[in-house]
Amino acid sequence: MKRFTGHPPYTPEMTEAERKCYQFLDSLDIAYETLTHASAFTMEECAAVEQQLGAPVCKNLFLCNRQQTQFYLLMLPGDKVFKTKFLSSELGCARLSFASEEHMIELLGIHPGAVSPMGLMNDTQKKVLLVIDSDLLDSEYFGCHPCVNTATLRLRYDDLIEKIIPATRHEHRIIRLQTE
Repeated sequence: MKRFTGHPPYTPEMTEAERKCYQFLDSLDIAYETLTHASAFTMEECAAVEQQLGAPVCKNLFLCNRQQTQFYLLMLPGDKVFKTKFLSSELGCARLSFASEEHMIELLGIHPGAVSPMGLMNDTQKKVLLVIDSDLLDSEYFGCHPCVNTATLRLRYDDLIEKIIPATRHEHRIIRLQTE
């Protein structure tokens, strides 16, 4: 693992999505750190990243309603149990399920394993509602992928709420997600 203030050096191996993410953050004058690492697909694989980063790595879930007409990006603590019925109730919508990889690519420009609020910069049609579990706000910082799962960003929640979300022109809701 390697840690960088800001982004790592641009290389030919870096994906366009990752490069675009760093350029987006830099254009907003946001201070961030990046930790590069082996692919991390699960929260278990993110445990070592979280330790090195010094910030909790969020669990990010991309969901949709049954008709696949409403899409949600849920951010919650990595160790929090997620049950769709509680989120459906909180949002006042029909049963939720995981959105397809096709919708993830189309709307967020990312692939499974790299879901992140940074993907909102690619949702130019504003079809995705960002939903943040209030338990995350207990920490000043959080970790999320820069649209690839071989790196993790360390960002301030204030920057997410005050700079990143407004720059993407998305709506967001902060909820307290029940687990039982």
